Amino acid sequence: MSRSAPLPCPCGSPRYDTCCAPFHHGDALAGTAEQLMRARYSAYVMHQVPFLLASWHSSTRPSDTELMTADALALTWLGLSVKRHEQQGDTATVEFVARCRRGGTSAQRLHELSRFVREQGRWYYVDGDFLG
Repeated sequence: MSRSAPLPCPCGSPRYDTCCAPFHHGDALAGTAEQLMRARYSAYVMHQVPFLLASWHSSTRPSDTELMTADALALTWLGLSVKRHEQQGDTATVEFVARCRRGGTSAQRLHELSRFVREQGRWYYVDGDFLG
C-alpha cells in the first residue's frame, strides 16, 4: 500500500494537517495574529465559513450570507505572501498580499493591512485597510 502525500496548506506551508487544519477544526488556537491571518486565508480558499465567522471580532463580523455570496464563491485563490507582522500587547497588524482570480479574468492582488485584537487569549480579525 502506498501512502498519499500530505496536502499542502493553502497559506503556503507544505502540510495543511500541521498548519491551518488544527485551527479550522478547533483543535488549537492561533498563537499569533499572523497564524490567524494565514488560517483565515486558508479558510477563504476552502470555504470554511464557520471558522471565518468565529475568528472575526464581534464588533465587525458580517453575516454568513455576506461571506458566501456568489461573487465570493467565484474567486479562485492563487497564493499568499505575508509582508510583515507587528504586535504590541493584545493588538497586532499583519500586512499581506493575496492573489486571486475571478472566473476567466486575469489575476488580481489584494494588498491589505489587517488589524487584530487578542481577547481572553484568543486572536480575532477586526478589520483592514487596502493598500496600493
